[in-house]
Amino acid sequence: MSDILDKFTGEQEIININMKLKNMKKIVNGLYIVATPIGNLDDISKRAIDTIKLADIVVCENPKHSLKLLNNIGIKKKLVPLHDYNEKLVIQKMSNKLKNAIIVLISDSGSPLISDPGFKLVQHCIIHNIYITTIPGCTSIIPSLQLSGLPINEFSFIGFFPKSKKLVSDFIKKVEISERTIVFLVSSHKVEYCLNLLSDEIPDREISIAKELTKYNEKVFRGFCRDIKNKIVSDKKNLKGEFVVVVGEKVVKKREFTNLKEYNNQIIKLLSKFSLTDVVEIVHKLTGITKNKIYKWVLSLKKH
Repeated sequence: MSDILDKFTGEQEIININMKLKNMKKIVNGLYIVATPIGNLDDISKRAIDTIKLADIVVCENPKHSLKLLNNIGIKKKLVPLHDYNEKLVIQKMSNKLKNAIIVLISDSGSPLISDPGFKLVQHCIIHNIYITTIPGCTSIIPSLQLSGLPINEFSFIGFFPKSKKLVSDFIKKVEISERTIVFLVSSHKVEYCLNLLSDEIPDREISIAKELTKYNEKVFRGFCRDIKNKIVSDKKNLKGEFVVVVGEKVVKKREFTNLKEYNNQIIKLLSKFSLTDVVEIVHKLTGITKNKIYKWVLSLKKH
């Protein structure tokens, strides 16, 4: 009986291996955009590992950084560095290989193309009808929003805090006028400068700052812009790492209306075009006054 079981187990293992190889062979030539961990190397998905194993070339930002990841998952591959300044050259050299090989694109951490190089490479593949797909996974943006405690049903991602001081003013203005939650990335050597600007320009807005997500030193700071700077700057260790800033939505204060009498002419004009119910709804949205109060007032106007 044991011999039969051993034989069955052995055959089953062979079947499993063959099935696995069969599934892996379904991969076709083209570009695979593969997400990598943002900190904890164990966060890489099995599908990402399988895809990298089959890759002919791995295109990355920093080969030294990516080598650590590949060593951790026990894979050796040719690494081709890709940066904004050499992207056109890399595309030219790899144009034939993109059609006849499996090319994997990874960034130093997280999902490629989010404030990382690779946009021109993706465009090239689309224009030349080269197969392209994505292996989704880690990103620092969604975890930062989840941990912020701020409303995130609607949000805008506005990239990296600018390196150039000329662009900083417009960037901060974009944050200031936004009526939805804003999320952006900032480097360690710019975070204090960024916090100073935010505390000056929007002191009463709620903010969350996450650093070193998924790593041992992960921290999330929450509070108002006017207070958060002191929390972080008080300990210089807090200024090390990579930061994701989430700024809460701008609270739009409606003008307070109490006296409807001064709007009689406008209400009468509305009554000539809309029903009583519609007028009540319009005036309520514009003034914030309760519908019941508006209804009584509009009804009295209509009678007269």
